[in-house]
Amino acid sequence: MSELDETWELALAEAARRARGAGRADVARYLDLRSQNDLLRRTAIDWLAATLTALAGEANRKGAAIQIERHDPHSFRRGSATMIGNQLTLKRGVRALSLESGWPRAPRDGFVSGDGLACANLKHFGRPRANAELLLARSAKGLPRWLIIEKTGEQTPLTEAAIRNHFIAFLSES
Repeated sequence: MSELDETWELALAEAARRARGAGRADVARYLDLRSQNDLLRRTAIDWLAATLTALAGEANRKGAAIQIERHDPHSFRRGSATMIGNQLTLKRGVRALSLESGWPRAPRDGFVSGDGLACANLKHFGRPRANAELLLARSAKGLPRWLIIEKTGEQTPLTEAAIRNHFIAFLSES
């Protein structure tokens, strides 16, 4: 968790405490929900980054010489909204695979469409057709899950196998 995220979490907790003290249970409930959703977002984003980093580490132990870069904070656009989060970039020669992930932090940033909690993009440098837009949404059981937003608008669950396929495409020479 970044220093900014820690400060934000403390500010939300203090605001919820003040709202409860002022008899504003509705505001306190909203702030508690916001805190819970932020934890879900961070956990899901960390899983994506950890999965890609583990694949790079595995490949590096076999001699792949992949460089790993992180940028935090990082912002990117999704529709008319601005997502604030981080970027993980894997580089190998002229190839690069970037994962940018985040969510709107302030009202001026907009909102995640599709009833989502967060967004992410997997970007293949020089291969835009291999890119993937991801959406973190709740399943029917209320659990968070990453979905791939297909060009047709359909949504399919993101699996570790799909992430591995993006990684393999990143390593491939063609």
